Amino acid sequence: MSDVIQRMADERACERLITRYTHLVDFGDAPGIAELFTPEGVWRTDEFAMNGQDEIRAGFERRQGVTRRMSRHVCTNVVVDVDGDTATGLCYLVNYRHDSETGVAEHPAPADVPKYVGEYRDRFVRTPEGWRFSDRYCEMAFVRPAKH
Repeated sequence: MSDVIQRMADERACERLITRYTHLVDFGDAPGIAELFTPEGVWRTDEFAMNGQDEIRAGFERRQGVTRRMSRHVCTNVVVDVDGDTATGLCYLVNYRHDSETGVAEHPAPADVPKYVGEYRDRFVRTPEGWRFSDRYCEMAFVRPAKH
């Protein structure tokens, strides 16, 4: 395979990882989310971090236990730069979220503006199982004000 085609295939694999993550979060598959990371992978913000697949799985299991929530994570403006068996990525994140007052998620859920807009800054590594996140950092740029 030519270097250009290999780079494009690697970039696409990392982009697919980003998209797969959004689906697994929105549809509540905590074990699947953890498997997108290396065993020692990190998911973090400025406020907290989940270190390793076990913490990531446990964190997303808590999230999927929130049955009142409907969300859709939209990642766009994705750029991935591959360097051999590692890569870095940046994508914008738009999160639509509604928490039902009844305790059960509504389908379809009412919507107004996104809950937040930010970005993911990712580090990827090629593993025998394919590309995985080694570090996923989430930073907010805009946050919807709390309703009073």
